[in-house]
Amino acid sequence: MTRVLSEAAVRQYNEQGYYAPIRVMSTAEALGLRTKLESFEAGAGPLAGRLRQKSHLLFTWLNDLIRHPAILDAVEDVLGPDLLCWGSSFFIKETRDPGFVSWHQDSTYWGLDPADVMTAWIAFSDSTSENGAMRVMPGTHRLDQIPHRDTFRKDNLLSRGQEIMVDVNEADAVTLELMAGEMSLHHVRLIHGSDPNPSGKRRIGFAIRYIPTSVRQIAGAHDSATLVRGTDRYGHFALEQRPDADMSPSAVAYHQAVTGAHTAILMRQTGREMRA
Repeated sequence: MTRVLSEAAVRQYNEQGYYAPIRVMSTAEALGLRTKLESFEAGAGPLAGRLRQKSHLLFTWLNDLIRHPAILDAVEDVLGPDLLCWGSSFFIKETRDPGFVSWHQDSTYWGLDPADVMTAWIAFSDSTSENGAMRVMPGTHRLDQIPHRDTFRKDNLLSRGQEIMVDVNEADAVTLELMAGEMSLHHVRLIHGSDPNPSGKRRIGFAIRYIPTSVRQIAGAHDSATLVRGTDRYGHFALEQRPDADMSPSAVAYHQAVTGAHTAILMRQTGREMRA
């Protein structure tokens, strides 16, 4: 028995590597999250660099979001009842923003084995073709890991500016348009990307990376994750702590330590840190 997704939805995810849209909160709730983000940015400036990574360790309201029952129910329908949040990332495109995401597979540098990893991409604002919504190549999650090249291009939103070293027929791509409060799910090996935002509408997405507790980290000696549902019977990851308050000194120090280890895995063999 599934909790949220229909059998057809689970079948599409397994066969095509993605499913969308899924309504997980009201438009008003999504606006509330956006308001919290933009209220912080109004005082501290836009989130950049490491602050966009594992942000659930900095803000209590994001730590609540990664545990949102409607999100976890959908994830559980595919991955099972014992779930870790391995990471989270903001993907924000400002108005008339040249930033883009090149065609890539998430699994390239994450070091997670097996590749039983799902991203839940939550729309804080509408995400449309007009403002650079995600596009996916259906069925490509069934491919093995494809070689990527690092570009470190300034406007590429990915940590290494990585792009796949094969040609993509963009005519086959599907655009995942989401309204605020909706989410998409995609597999870690699905080829996907997104275009710049030439519009006057800000696009705000929050990507949450979920794994079953059986998944291991094989590219680094130390990694951590947050137990969000069920039981961790494996202990492959150090379990993360909740922030005691938004951007508190203890939360900031803990986030810095955790993302330092995380960045070492993501940026290994490059000699670089996470870009601002």
